[in-house]
Amino acid sequence: MNENRRLPVIYVRGFAGKPSGIDRAIDDPLYGFNEGSVHVRVDGHAQPQFYQFEGPLLRLIRDKKYELHVHGNQRGHLESRPDDSVPPATIWVHRFYDQAASSLHPKPVEFRLEQAAEDLFELVKLVRLKTGAPRVFLVAHSMGGLICRSMIQRVIPENQNGSSTPLDYVDRLFTYGTPHGGIEFSIGFGLLEKLRDTFDLGDAAIFGPERMYQYLTPHRRPDEDPPAGWNPAVIPADVFPPERVFCLVGTNPQDYEVALGLSSKAAGVRSDGLVQIENAFVPDANRAFVHRSHSGRYGLVNSEEGYQNLWRFLFGDLRVDVELVNLNLPGTREDDTSWQLDVQLAIRGLPILVHEQIAAHHCPIQIEWPEVGDLADRPWPLVTTFLSANVDERPIGADSLRYALHVRLLSIVERTGLLDFTSHLEQTADFDDTLVVDLKPSNGVLSASARWNSEIPGSIRDFHPDPDPINDQNPADDLWQTDVLLPAAQRQVFGETAAVRLTIRPWN
Repeated sequence: MNENRRLPVIYVRGFAGKPSGIDRAIDDPLYGFNEGSVHVRVDGHAQPQFYQFEGPLLRLIRDKKYELHVHGNQRGHLESRPDDSVPPATIWVHRFYDQAASSLHPKPVEFRLEQAAEDLFELVKLVRLKTGAPRVFLVAHSMGGLICRSMIQRVIPENQNGSSTPLDYVDRLFTYGTPHGGIEFSIGFGLLEKLRDTFDLGDAAIFGPERMYQYLTPHRRPDEDPPAGWNPAVIPADVFPPERVFCLVGTNPQDYEVALGLSSKAAGVRSDGLVQIENAFVPDANRAFVHRSHSGRYGLVNSEEGYQNLWRFLFGDLRVDVELVNLNLPGTREDDTSWQLDVQLAIRGLPILVHEQIAAHHCPIQIEWPEVGDLADRPWPLVTTFLSANVDERPIGADSLRYALHVRLLSIVERTGLLDFTSHLEQTADFDDTLVVDLKPSNGVLSASARWNSEIPGSIRDFHPDPDPINDQNPADDLWQTDVLLPAAQRQVFGETAAVRLTIRPWN
């Protein structure tokens, strides 16, 4: 890992609700970033496997040699230190709820997200001044991601008057289960949202479009409403590049008991129990889907899945984009056939999947027939992940970084808007295979081998990479790219040139 990339981490927690919830939240000196777990969800019957995950804060301290500087009084500690005297590789907690806590103040101040965003900007500037770091990493859970976005999209543009940009302060933003598109419900036909936003039920109007427009829009008139078609999830590319944002999306609603006073059933099956899947990411940002709930013992933050995606995004030095290309599916738009892709990504040495976007969790990749042209004309993104070329990141005894990409392609036939079961075989895929990729980064040179599991004799565990690596098919110096053809039998169905494209480029 490049030592110059160990920037300060500022953690921003999520929504605490009413004053009683705020009082409980402020009693934790680390606002929850220290919470771990001993549960791994292994099947649909909630039978857990014991697995100790220490929590993201302790793992950053142990794995990345970060220091925690919140003893006594975090801000007082910072202000008392000379400039450039605090190590950059430090962890800080934005304790924005303290002023609203009745247990700390006889006359607590009412919480407002705008003020939390402005206070975050002051903390960012102070951390940069005392550590000498050029920028910071922001790591946020739930509403904390909206506080970060308010600072990036509204506070900095309004305070700097063009003299500097959010990129001068923030290097990356990682969000766990943030409702970037707001919080909606699958019941009530929109009535629950209207009641919440009109009467600020549970202090939760901040998750509706009117309030989101207020705290995300710079130089807004006091009486200005969101324009038609405004999408709260969008971060304008000229304000902050979406590729510097990573959104961890939860797909398990069953393990989240209560959401804003409502059962998790209100959010629906396509959610983490509180935030619906389609609202949990920023368009064009990096993302991973994991079968975790919004919070709790099976939550996103206190999970190995979350941590593995977090540290790879913050500290990795290679970005890997995987796409399905040259796909020529049988049939046409007129025959009422639709196609879905299931994608799962495993990394050797980890007991979890770092990405799982599948129909069983209500979030497959939906392949849509184009209005004009052929399916083969467009690539279908499967997954984006990050990795470290550091030999210390490999499992003990391994001579390469090994990834297993499980891909299933399923077809569904509809007649007059209903599923047609006359020729249906449930959970039977038209294509189902695993691509095993071995990467060997060494001194700036990348070699790789890739084989489909159906073409590997014996088990994947005992498979040794091919001695002759696959070739880089792109002449660009800062890009490594190759197409791995589908197995020969599958190419007869999906096209002779159908392939998985691997694109690897420097990150950081």
